[in-house]
Amino acid sequence: MAVSKASVRSQMNFQRAIGKASLRVTCDEAGVARLKDLRQEGSMRLVFPRSTQQTVDAVILNTAGGVTGGDFFAIEANVDEYARLSLTTQAAERIYCAATEDFGQLQNKVTVADNAQLYWLPQETILFDGCRLKRRLDVDLSNTARFLMLEPLVFGREASGEDLKSCVFSDRVNITCDGSPIYIDGIQLDGGITKNLQQRAVGNTARALANIVLFDRDATQLLDPVRALLPASAGASLIGENLLVVRMLARDSFDLRTALLPILTLLTNNTVPKNWRL
Repeated sequence: MAVSKASVRSQMNFQRAIGKASLRVTCDEAGVARLKDLRQEGSMRLVFPRSTQQTVDAVILNTAGGVTGGDFFAIEANVDEYARLSLTTQAAERIYCAATEDFGQLQNKVTVADNAQLYWLPQETILFDGCRLKRRLDVDLSNTARFLMLEPLVFGREASGEDLKSCVFSDRVNITCDGSPIYIDGIQLDGGITKNLQQRAVGNTARALANIVLFDRDATQLLDPVRALLPASAGASLIGENLLVVRMLARDSFDLRTALLPILTLLTNNTVPKNWRL
């Protein structure tokens, strides 16, 4: 009797990558941010380049080299009063084809206290054909906090002619301020993503996108300067008190990064993580 490949795969025990990291940043009497607590396990590490600012810079490393079905990664970051933390990734995160029906999962949670600051600036997440990913980011802010989030997403390797014919991608971002929701966003993509993106009303052939969210008491003053830097395929709006949101589509990852860097330079006061400029 013939046995299908799907049946064989379902009976195999695949090695799964699991990585978790948590950190807490505090502020000393001199106003300098210091690392207070750090825990890391499995296939996830945090490294801390020397910073010339009064900020803790942290770089996330996935030692598994990517994410596939059944993998699980989680980050928890807490920024205490008046402290500053900048988080980025060593490189783009690659979401590979899943050998089973299991999802890869990225579950992240951050808390930013009174008068504290967090920059959440991972580099691109690249989806490969056949991938299955669930990603979630939960953010809890004080109403005096400053928070900047960037989530860039790339749909396959255009230079390799890759066509995303069968993918599942579920993404959720929930931001609360003093316990009340101020921003809830979600993306749900299933099936032939490349084909769907070719539709004019969907992506107009774009292969990359980015969402930027800024929570800042000066958000209103930053709206016009941000709009002046946007390409024609992007828009910026104030969707709430102190809340600025940017949506951007781009032809590919190069165009996306080219458009993002001036905006990040503005919104971070010229303190974009060095990894973004390599």
